[in-house]
Amino acid sequence: MSDPDTDRRPAEAAAATGDASAPRPVPYRGGGYRPVHIRGIGIVTFIVLIALVEWGTRTGWISNLTLPRPSDVLATFGDLWTTGMLWTHMAPSLSRLVVGAAMGVSAGIAVGVAIGLFSVVRAGLVPLVAALFPIPKIALLPLFVIWFGIDEGSKYALIALGTFTPTVVSTYGAVDNVDRTLIRMGQSFGLSWVSIVRKIVLPGALPGILSGLRVSLAIGIILLVAAEMLGAQYGIGAYILEAGSLYDLERLFAGVVILSALGVLTSSGIGWVERRLLDWRV
Repeated sequence: MSDPDTDRRPAEAAAATGDASAPRPVPYRGGGYRPVHIRGIGIVTFIVLIALVEWGTRTGWISNLTLPRPSDVLATFGDLWTTGMLWTHMAPSLSRLVVGAAMGVSAGIAVGVAIGLFSVVRAGLVPLVAALFPIPKIALLPLFVIWFGIDEGSKYALIALGTFTPTVVSTYGAVDNVDRTLIRMGQSFGLSWVSIVRKIVLPGALPGILSGLRVSLAIGIILLVAAEMLGAQYGIGAYILEAGSLYDLERLFAGVVILSALGVLTSSGIGWVERRLLDWRV
């Protein structure tokens, strides 16, 4: 490999002598290809949007029948907090999401890795996953109610299935995209199959797996709301359903904001895991 300093010397010497036909050094512009974490931009974006909606509703440019005032939604949050109803609805929703998503994601990663590593498993399970993936999971909720009852079991099953299929697809796609040159290099150094999987395949597939988790958990939140709208007394979905039936826009948007915040928190959590586990990336 050549030394970059050595490669620049002829160009610098030619530039010093005024030779216009000599090649010029090209500065490194890698900053545009490497994402940099910039603090505060996302918060500023949210603040600007909320301020615009507040201004529009106060001036009449936006009808209060279309969007409630953000200040009124904030007051509704205050009522939920002081009465304790916020945690009353959040606790069951979080437990359902955590249990259901944990089952679906763990099974999806295991099956996806197996599909990526073993041809027999790929031949048997890829058609099955392809058949399950396009099915709207909410359409299976009545069937899950029959199988597991109207209590927590049907909700866990719906969230688990909804997070399982996208996790499988993203995982075996990430395994397939691991650089085969690295695998051949490991084989040339005499690494065992287990060592190649543990030291090359899984670390190489981890960025794709974590990216797929963002989609899987977002789908899990959507299915959580759908499941809680059927046969749940407490939960964010039940809260939104009740507010919508009463046409209480402040409470309705308060529930929507809670779901949005939950999505932001899950995405931030995955980002934190990426920064800890993928710090080897340049």
